[in-house]
Amino acid sequence: MSTATCGRLAPSPTGAQHVGNARTYLVAWLSARSRGGAIALRIEDIDASRVKPGSAEQAVADLRWLGLDWDGEPVIQTARLAHHEAALEVLKRAELVYPCTCTRADIAAAASAPHAGEEVTYPGTCAHRCVADALRLRSEGRSFAWRFRVTEDVPFTDLFVGEQRIDIRHTGGDFVVWKNHGGPAYQLAVVVDDGAAGVTEVVRGDDLIPSTPRQLLLYRALGLPAPRFAHIPLVIGEDGRRLAKRHGGTRLAALRDAGVSAEAVVGLLAWSCGWLDRPEPVAARELLPRFRLESIPRTPFALTATTLQRVGLS
Repeated sequence: MSTATCGRLAPSPTGAQHVGNARTYLVAWLSARSRGGAIALRIEDIDASRVKPGSAEQAVADLRWLGLDWDGEPVIQTARLAHHEAALEVLKRAELVYPCTCTRADIAAAASAPHAGEEVTYPGTCAHRCVADALRLRSEGRSFAWRFRVTEDVPFTDLFVGEQRIDIRHTGGDFVVWKNHGGPAYQLAVVVDDGAAGVTEVVRGDDLIPSTPRQLLLYRALGLPAPRFAHIPLVIGEDGRRLAKRHGGTRLAALRDAGVSAEAVVGLLAWSCGWLDRPEPVAARELLPRFRLESIPRTPFALTATTLQRVGLS
Protein backbone atom coordinates (compact mmCIF):
# COMPACT_ATOMS: atom_id res chain seq x y z
CA MET A 1 0.00 0.00 0.00
CA SER A 2 1.64 3.20 -1.15
CA THR A 3 0.31 5.93 1.05
CA ALA A 4 1.83 8.25 3.62
CA THR A 5 -0.24 6.75 6.43
CA CYS A 6 -1.30 3.13 6.76
CA GLY A 7 -3.11 1.86 9.83
CA ARG A 8 -4.43 -1.59 10.50
CA LEU A 9 -7.24 -3.57 12.06
CA ALA A 10 -6.11 -6.91 13.46
CA PRO A 11 -8.87 -8.92 15.16
CA SER A 12 -8.04 -12.27 16.74
CA PRO A 13 -10.66 -14.98 16.05
CA THR A 14 -10.43 -16.37 19.57
CA GLY A 15 -13.96 -15.35 20.46
CA ALA A 16 -16.64 -12.75 19.86
CA GLN A 17 -15.68 -9.12 19.30
CA HIS A 18 -17.07 -6.79 21.96
CA VAL A 19 -17.56 -3.08 22.60
CA GLY A 20 -14.00 -2.74 23.89
CA ASN A 21 -12.58 -4.15 20.66
CA ALA A 22 -14.88 -1.84 18.70
CA ARG A 23 -13.55 1.24 20.48
CA THR A 24 -9.95 0.40 19.58
CA TYR A 25 -10.88 -0.40 15.98
CA LEU A 26 -12.79 2.87 15.68
CA VAL A 27 -9.86 4.93 16.97
CA ALA A 28 -7.41 3.11 14.67
CA TRP A 29 -9.68 3.55 11.66
CA LEU A 30 -10.37 7.22 12.30
CA SER A 31 -6.70 7.99 12.97
CA ALA A 32 -5.68 6.74 9.53
CA ARG A 33 -8.75 7.74 7.51
CA SER A 34 -8.85 11.27 8.96
CA ARG A 35 -5.50 11.87 7.24
CA GLY A 36 -6.46 10.16 4.01
CA GLY A 37 -4.56 7.04 4.96
CA ALA A 38 -5.05 3.39 4.12
CA ILE A 39 -6.23 0.59 6.38
CA ALA A 40 -5.01 -3.00 6.28
CA LEU A 41 -7.08 -5.86 7.72
CA ARG A 42 -5.37 -8.91 9.17
CA ILE A 43 -6.94 -11.88 10.93
CA GLU A 44 -4.48 -12.90 13.65
CA ASP A 45 -5.12 -16.62 13.89
CA ILE A 46 -1.68 -18.01 14.75
CA ASP A 47 -2.78 -19.08 18.24
CA ALA A 48 -4.52 -22.12 16.79
CA SER A 49 -5.49 -23.65 20.13
CA ARG A 50 -7.64 -20.62 20.97
CA VAL A 51 -9.24 -19.98 17.57
CA LYS A 52 -13.02 -20.43 17.64
CA PRO A 53 -14.76 -21.70 14.48
CA GLY A 54 -16.61 -18.91 12.71
CA SER A 55 -14.97 -16.15 14.75
CA ALA A 56 -12.95 -14.77 11.83
CA GLU A 57 -16.03 -14.41 9.65
CA GLN A 58 -17.89 -12.87 12.58
CA ALA A 59 -15.12 -10.32 13.17
CA VAL A 60 -15.24 -9.22 9.53
CA ALA A 61 -19.03 -8.92 9.73
CA ASP A 62 -18.72 -6.86 12.94
CA LEU A 63 -16.29 -4.43 11.33
CA ARG A 64 -18.54 -3.98 8.31
CA TRP A 65 -21.54 -3.45 10.59
CA LEU A 66 -19.66 -0.71 12.45
CA GLY A 67 -18.99 1.03 9.13
CA LEU A 68 -15.23 0.43 9.19
CA ASP A 69 -13.73 -0.44 5.81
CA TRP A 70 -10.24 -1.46 4.69
CA ASP A 71 -8.09 -1.54 1.59
CA GLY A 72 -7.32 -4.72 -0.30
CA GLU A 73 -8.15 -8.25 0.71
CA PRO A 74 -8.00 -9.36 4.35
CA VAL A 75 -4.75 -11.12 5.21
CA ILE A 76 -4.92 -14.40 7.11
CA GLN A 77 -1.90 -14.60 9.38
CA THR A 78 -1.46 -18.36 9.17
CA ALA A 79 -1.20 -18.04 5.37
CA ARG A 80 2.04 -16.13 5.90
CA LEU A 81 3.99 -18.77 7.81
CA ALA A 82 6.66 -18.98 5.10
CA HIS A 83 7.41 -15.28 5.64
CA HIS A 84 7.61 -15.78 9.40
CA GLU A 85 10.02 -18.68 8.88
CA ALA A 86 12.17 -16.55 6.60
CA ALA A 87 12.37 -13.87 9.28
CA LEU A 88 13.43 -16.46 11.86
CA GLU A 89 16.24 -17.53 9.54
CA VAL A 90 17.45 -13.92 9.38
CA LEU A 91 17.60 -13.83 13.17
CA LYS A 92 19.41 -17.17 13.26
CA ARG A 93 22.06 -16.05 10.80
CA ALA A 94 22.77 -13.04 12.97
CA GLU A 95 22.88 -15.20 16.16
CA LEU A 96 20.18 -13.01 17.65
CA VAL A 97 18.17 -16.02 18.81
CA TYR A 98 18.97 -19.23 20.62
CA PRO A 99 17.18 -22.55 21.26
CA CYS A 100 15.50 -22.70 24.68
CA THR A 101 14.32 -25.94 26.25
CA CYS A 102 12.80 -24.34 29.35
CA THR A 103 9.15 -24.97 30.10
CA ARG A 104 6.92 -22.40 31.75
CA ALA A 105 7.16 -24.41 34.95
CA ASP A 106 10.97 -24.35 34.76
CA ILE A 107 10.98 -20.58 34.42
CA ALA A 108 8.45 -19.99 37.18
CA ALA A 109 10.40 -22.27 39.50
CA ALA A 110 13.76 -20.61 38.86
CA ALA A 111 14.87 -19.05 42.12
CA SER A 112 16.25 -16.00 40.34
CA ALA A 113 13.15 -15.33 38.26
CA PRO A 114 11.56 -12.10 39.55
CA HIS A 115 7.95 -11.32 38.73
CA ALA A 116 6.97 -8.23 36.74
CA GLY A 117 3.25 -8.04 37.37
CA GLU A 118 1.82 -11.25 35.91
CA GLU A 119 4.91 -11.83 33.77
CA VAL A 120 7.86 -13.89 34.90
CA THR A 121 11.25 -12.65 33.75
CA TYR A 122 13.24 -15.28 31.88
CA PRO A 123 16.32 -16.07 33.98
CA GLY A 124 18.62 -16.76 31.01
CA THR A 125 18.96 -20.49 31.65
CA CYS A 126 19.57 -21.32 27.98
CA ALA A 127 21.19 -18.05 26.93
CA HIS A 128 24.61 -19.70 26.72
CA ARG A 129 23.47 -21.65 23.66
CA CYS A 130 24.09 -20.69 20.06
CA VAL A 131 22.06 -21.43 16.94
CA ALA A 132 24.15 -24.52 16.10
CA ASP A 133 23.07 -26.18 19.35
CA ALA A 134 19.64 -26.72 17.80
CA LEU A 135 21.03 -29.62 15.75
CA ARG A 136 22.20 -31.46 18.85
CA LEU A 137 18.91 -30.83 20.66
CA ARG A 138 16.95 -32.22 17.71
CA SER A 139 19.18 -35.31 17.56
CA GLU A 140 18.40 -35.88 21.23
CA GLY A 141 14.69 -35.58 20.55
CA ARG A 142 14.35 -32.48 22.72
CA SER A 143 11.83 -29.80 21.83
CA PHE A 144 12.75 -26.16 22.09
CA ALA A 145 11.58 -22.64 21.37
CA TRP A 146 13.65 -19.84 19.88
CA ARG A 147 14.31 -16.86 22.14
CA PHE A 148 15.49 -13.42 21.07
CA ARG A 149 18.45 -12.04 22.99
CA VAL A 150 17.57 -8.76 24.72
CA THR A 151 20.73 -6.73 25.20
CA GLU A 152 19.39 -3.19 25.36
CA ASP A 153 16.41 -1.03 26.18
CA VAL A 154 14.45 0.64 23.42
CA PRO A 155 12.84 3.90 24.53
CA PHE A 156 10.03 5.11 22.30
CA THR A 157 7.61 8.00 22.06
CA ASP A 158 4.02 6.87 22.09
CA LEU A 159 1.61 9.07 20.13
CA PHE A 160 -0.85 9.01 23.04
CA VAL A 161 0.96 8.33 26.31
CA GLY A 162 4.25 10.03 25.43
CA GLU A 163 7.79 8.97 26.33
CA GLN A 164 8.19 5.34 27.36
CA ARG A 165 11.22 3.55 28.74
CA ILE A 166 10.70 -0.05 29.80
CA ASP A 167 13.61 -2.13 31.03
CA ILE A 168 12.62 -5.30 29.20
CA ARG A 169 15.82 -7.02 30.30
CA HIS A 170 14.29 -7.13 33.79
CA THR A 171 10.59 -7.20 32.86
CA GLY A 172 10.35 -10.31 30.73
CA GLY A 173 13.91 -10.66 29.51
CA ASP A 174 14.76 -12.70 26.42
CA PHE A 175 11.46 -13.45 24.69
CA VAL A 176 10.12 -16.26 22.53
CA VAL A 177 9.84 -15.62 18.80
CA TRP A 178 9.17 -19.22 17.73
CA LYS A 179 7.17 -21.68 19.81
CA ASN A 180 8.46 -25.09 20.82
CA HIS A 181 5.58 -26.84 19.05
CA GLY A 182 6.28 -24.90 15.87
CA GLY A 183 4.97 -21.61 14.55
CA PRO A 184 5.77 -17.97 15.21
CA ALA A 185 5.04 -16.22 18.47
CA TYR A 186 2.93 -13.07 18.45
CA GLN A 187 5.87 -10.66 18.63
CA LEU A 188 7.56 -11.97 15.49
CA ALA A 189 4.41 -12.51 13.45
CA VAL A 190 3.01 -9.01 13.92
CA VAL A 191 6.32 -7.35 13.10
CA VAL A 192 6.75 -9.35 9.90
CA ASP A 193 3.15 -8.86 8.83
CA ASP A 194 2.93 -5.15 9.66
CA GLY A 195 6.20 -4.63 7.80
CA ALA A 196 4.91 -6.46 4.72
CA ALA A 197 1.67 -4.45 4.75
CA GLY A 198 3.52 -1.14 4.97
CA VAL A 199 1.83 -0.28 8.26
CA THR A 200 3.07 3.07 9.54
CA GLU A 201 0.80 3.44 12.58
CA VAL A 202 -0.42 0.93 15.15
CA VAL A 203 -3.28 1.93 17.45
CA ARG A 204 -4.05 -0.61 20.15
CA GLY A 205 -4.89 -1.05 23.84
CA ASP A 206 -2.45 0.16 26.47
CA ASP A 207 -2.15 -3.37 27.84
CA LEU A 208 0.23 -3.98 24.92
CA ILE A 209 2.71 -1.24 25.81
CA PRO A 210 5.22 -3.82 27.15
CA SER A 211 5.18 -5.55 23.74
CA THR A 212 6.34 -2.44 21.91
CA PRO A 213 10.05 -2.37 22.84
CA ARG A 214 10.30 -6.06 21.95
CA GLN A 215 8.74 -5.42 18.58
CA LEU A 216 11.01 -2.43 18.01
CA LEU A 217 14.01 -4.70 18.61
CA LEU A 218 12.66 -7.08 15.98
CA TYR A 219 12.02 -4.31 13.46
CA ARG A 220 15.64 -3.24 13.89
CA ALA A 221 16.99 -6.78 13.67
CA LEU A 222 15.01 -7.52 10.49
CA GLY A 223 15.83 -4.20 8.83
CA LEU A 224 12.21 -3.10 8.71
CA PRO A 225 10.92 0.45 9.26
CA ALA A 226 9.05 0.63 12.55
CA PRO A 227 5.56 2.15 12.72
CA ARG A 228 4.48 4.78 15.21
CA PHE A 229 2.49 3.44 18.16
CA ALA A 230 -0.50 4.84 20.01
CA HIS A 231 -1.72 2.93 23.05
CA ILE A 232 -5.14 3.95 24.32
CA PRO A 233 -6.95 3.04 27.57
CA LEU A 234 -9.10 -0.06 27.58
CA VAL A 235 -12.83 -0.44 28.14
CA ILE A 236 -13.57 -2.10 31.47
CA GLY A 237 -16.69 -3.68 32.93
CA GLU A 238 -18.41 -2.84 36.19
CA ASP A 239 -16.08 -5.29 37.90
CA GLY A 240 -13.13 -3.09 36.93
CA ARG A 241 -11.67 -5.78 34.69
CA ARG A 242 -10.89 -5.50 31.01
CA LEU A 243 -13.93 -6.19 28.87
CA ALA A 244 -13.95 -9.82 27.73
CA LYS A 245 -16.30 -12.67 26.89
CA ARG A 246 -17.36 -12.88 30.54
CA HIS A 247 -19.15 -9.56 29.88
CA GLY A 248 -21.48 -11.33 27.45
CA GLY A 249 -23.95 -8.48 26.94
CA THR A 250 -21.29 -6.35 25.30
CA ARG A 251 -20.67 -8.66 22.34
CA LEU A 252 -21.25 -6.84 19.05
CA ALA A 253 -23.10 -9.77 17.51
CA ALA A 254 -25.45 -9.91 20.51
CA LEU A 255 -26.15 -6.19 20.28
CA ARG A 256 -26.81 -6.44 16.56
CA ASP A 257 -29.12 -9.43 17.04
CA ALA A 258 -30.99 -7.45 19.70
CA GLY A 259 -31.75 -4.73 17.15
CA VAL A 260 -29.21 -2.19 18.40
CA SER A 261 -27.96 0.03 15.57
CA ALA A 262 -24.29 0.35 14.73
CA GLU A 263 -24.71 4.13 14.92
CA ALA A 264 -25.81 3.83 18.56
CA VAL A 265 -22.68 1.85 19.41
CA VAL A 266 -20.41 4.21 17.49
CA GLY A 267 -22.06 7.20 19.16
CA LEU A 268 -21.41 5.75 22.61
CA LEU A 269 -17.78 5.14 21.73
CA ALA A 270 -17.38 8.61 20.24
CA TRP A 271 -18.77 10.12 23.44
CA SER A 272 -16.36 8.01 25.50
CA CYS A 273 -13.50 9.44 23.42
CA GLY A 274 -14.57 13.05 23.88
CA TRP A 275 -15.74 13.64 20.30
CA LEU A 276 -19.43 14.07 21.19
CA ASP A 277 -20.99 15.99 24.07
CA ARG A 278 -23.43 13.17 24.71
CA PRO A 279 -23.91 9.63 23.43
CA GLU A 280 -26.11 9.83 20.35
CA PRO A 281 -26.27 7.80 17.13
CA VAL A 282 -23.63 8.71 14.58
CA ALA A 283 -21.98 6.99 11.63
CA ALA A 284 -18.25 6.31 11.78
CA ARG A 285 -17.57 8.49 8.73
CA GLU A 286 -19.33 11.44 10.33
CA LEU A 287 -16.63 11.43 13.01
CA LEU A 288 -13.73 12.02 10.59
CA PRO A 289 -13.67 15.82 11.07
CA ARG A 290 -14.13 15.41 14.84
CA PHE A 291 -11.30 12.95 15.41
CA ARG A 292 -8.65 14.06 17.91
CA LEU A 293 -6.42 11.48 19.51
CA GLU A 294 -5.63 13.86 22.35
CA SER A 295 -9.33 14.16 23.25
CA ILE A 296 -9.47 10.58 24.51
CA PRO A 297 -9.52 10.45 28.34
CA ARG A 298 -6.41 9.02 29.95
CA THR A 299 -8.33 6.58 32.12
CA PRO A 300 -10.17 3.38 31.15
CA PHE A 301 -13.77 3.77 30.00
CA ALA A 302 -16.10 1.94 32.39
CA LEU A 303 -19.02 0.38 30.56
CA THR A 304 -21.72 0.12 33.22
CA ALA A 305 -25.27 -1.20 33.06
CA THR A 306 -26.50 2.35 33.58
CA THR A 307 -24.53 3.58 30.59
CA LEU A 308 -25.78 0.73 28.43
CA GLN A 309 -29.38 1.42 29.40
CA ARG A 310 -28.94 5.13 28.81
CA VAL A 311 -28.06 4.60 25.16
CA GLY A 312 -30.37 1.66 24.59
CA LEU A 313 -27.68 -1.02 24.41
CA SER A 314 -29.26 -3.27 27.01
